[in-house]
Amino acid sequence: MKLPTPSHTAHLHSDQLTQIIRQEIKQSNGLISFARFMELALYSPGLGYYSAGQLKFGRQGDFVTAPEITDLFAQCIAAQCRQILTELKSGDILEIGAGSGVFAKDLLITLEKLNSLPEHYFILEISAELRERQHDLLSQNLPHLLSRIIWLNELPVILFNGIIIANEVMDAMPVHRFTLDRIKNKTSMKEQYVTWQKDHFTWQPAPPTSELEERLTFISEDHSRSPGYTSEINLLLPHWIQSVAHCLNKGIILLFDYGYGRSDYYHPDRNAGTLMCYYQHHRHDDPFQFIGLQDITAHVDFTSIIESASTAECTLAGYTTQAAFLLHCDLLELAQKTEINDPISRYQQTQAIKTLTLPSQMGEAIKVMALAKNYVQPLRGFTFQDRQRDL
Repeated sequence: MKLPTPSHTAHLHSDQLTQIIRQEIKQSNGLISFARFMELALYSPGLGYYSAGQLKFGRQGDFVTAPEITDLFAQCIAAQCRQILTELKSGDILEIGAGSGVFAKDLLITLEKLNSLPEHYFILEISAELRERQHDLLSQNLPHLLSRIIWLNELPVILFNGIIIANEVMDAMPVHRFTLDRIKNKTSMKEQYVTWQKDHFTWQPAPPTSELEERLTFISEDHSRSPGYTSEINLLLPHWIQSVAHCLNKGIILLFDYGYGRSDYYHPDRNAGTLMCYYQHHRHDDPFQFIGLQDITAHVDFTSIIESASTAECTLAGYTTQAAFLLHCDLLELAQKTEINDPISRYQQTQAIKTLTLPSQMGEAIKVMALAKNYVQPLRGFTFQDRQRDL
């Protein structure tokens, strides 16, 4: 695939980050894990994709998330939040990774109309550049609510009651890459490291770490996968979800992301993994292009989430597709109530709903998981079509 050519300034930016990664590879005896490469490419201070200043979200960026498509997404989640906050009598909302801030704006606007505002709206944002954009947007649109909005550099230390929301956060976490081979009827695993050869980054197989090998025992002992089977695993995810769960005293964690249950994620037919890159709305699978200028993602193993959350006193309150969740939170009814007078805007709204719900778009690809802690009421978004069997 031919990708758009970056500007001269963007090339210089990418070259600078490339040199930093090359230096780390040199200092690490010529190899670094792909997880470390991905971490540097996305989060290096001032240079990583999520740390630098280029526009990432929306039609002028590299990809479009659900909140950027239509405010109906936030309105549906507001309906779910209202139910939870009403049950709790009062509570807070914590959004992890608020992106452009559009979702926070639309959610708070809707909750205010529903007379269901949280006591505080926390935003955990590690990017100083994104935090500034969020603050500007919310200051302009919700100046009277700004005193409720609190930005955090890390998860809160004090336990709180309420709702934790993470929309398309986990798929940007660094992952380790691995490949299976077959030697004398025995499955052999290699971790795919990153090295620098002949003026470019490339893959270098090497023995896996003990942690990686232990976490992937269920794959190495299953001989149904053909030689060359390649996939990835997020070793940080269990620790991350446990840390998030420990922040909550009573309430719900809502997770939206691209992903599968484990058996589907590591299905023998999914033999190339889920690694994907996004550059100016072009999708491709080469993470070694345009370092620092493109997003790098991998799908989420939702089975790993519930396994880890259960050790932090959380229970599974629901698991379904984004389409089912939004439809059961009155997506179509909210669309009908929206005042739209011109046919172009009505058409755009219809297309937005299709993008959010069609199986060929976000509807089936993005899953929604709810984790409950000291909360037992059924959640409206999971009333029907609960897909817990897929975990």
